[in-house]
Amino acid sequence: MSDNKTPKSLGYFFPAEWHPHKATWLSWPHNKQSWPGKINTIYPNYCQFVKAVVEGEKVCINVVDAQMEIFAKEQLAKVGADFSSIEFYHHPTNDAWCRDHGPAFLVNHKEKSRAVVNWGYNAWGDKYPPYDLDNQIPSKIANKLGLKVFSPGIIMEGGSVDFNGEGVVLTTTSCLLNKNRNPQLSQREIEQYLVDYYGVEYIWWLGDGIVGDDTDGHIDDITRFVNIDTVVTVVETDKADDNYQPLKENLEKLNTLRLPNSKQLNVVELPMPKPVVYDGQRLPASYANFYIANNCVAVPTYRDDKNDQEALEILSQLFTDRKVIGIDSTDIVWGLGSFHCLSQQEPSL
Repeated sequence: MSDNKTPKSLGYFFPAEWHPHKATWLSWPHNKQSWPGKINTIYPNYCQFVKAVVEGEKVCINVVDAQMEIFAKEQLAKVGADFSSIEFYHHPTNDAWCRDHGPAFLVNHKEKSRAVVNWGYNAWGDKYPPYDLDNQIPSKIANKLGLKVFSPGIIMEGGSVDFNGEGVVLTTTSCLLNKNRNPQLSQREIEQYLVDYYGVEYIWWLGDGIVGDDTDGHIDDITRFVNIDTVVTVVETDKADDNYQPLKENLEKLNTLRLPNSKQLNVVELPMPKPVVYDGQRLPASYANFYIANNCVAVPTYRDDKNDQEALEILSQLFTDRKVIGIDSTDIVWGLGSFHCLSQQEPSL
């Protein structure tokens, strides 16, 4: 940037996920280390996700090269995805987690313009180098779309924040205050970045995330806004489960929160699936990792009939204007994320 004006001071803000999308951005999964011994099993359900989203909006997919584009088209053709609204961009990536390495799109209603925040990305505290290609994705996409770019110069991941579009952002202390992200910044300084670059007014802090989450507790695995005054939050009923206590504490905190208009936040409880374990590792399986697209809500399911069905019924009652679709994520979550982690929305004006 050539001046010191922040996005907020210029009238930009990060819309809620249910704000109409111009497109959804994805980075095609290709890193075998993210799904050791299992990457080929994820493509059918990953492509079902693309097929569901593309029914209501354009889907833009980052691929490494022409060969990967051909492979992706072959996989998408198997599920009958609509190619008329799928675009491929030869933007090389290290991995598939576009929520965290992709651009944060802002809108400015007054100026009828959009912009991108190019946050720094370090693969969740330097856990999975290299990540140099992923770190270039926001600026590459912004340049391709001709959008203004704001570069704060600090680490921030899209999965660590959730928005109601009316001035409130939800996040966790376990992630944003972790010393492997921005050790030079205090909580107050991090809050100022959230205000200045996401255009919010209020920061709501929860505590710890779920077991198996290698992001140090991303909010998109535990608590999500579904409208301006309502969240869903996952709860564990088994007191012997390691998730029971942290999720109970988050629920208690949510029940104390008041909206800017002083009304109490509506809190809807979502079940947790039965533990999903693969190769001796507890995976971060959560129904909160859904993605709100223009015409559907894509919800990860985990071959747990009772809890899968309960989660889908709860979300169907909340999203009455969209189809709520369950898509098996049992193999995908071996990569330690699901549909929300894999996607990033590009809002319309």
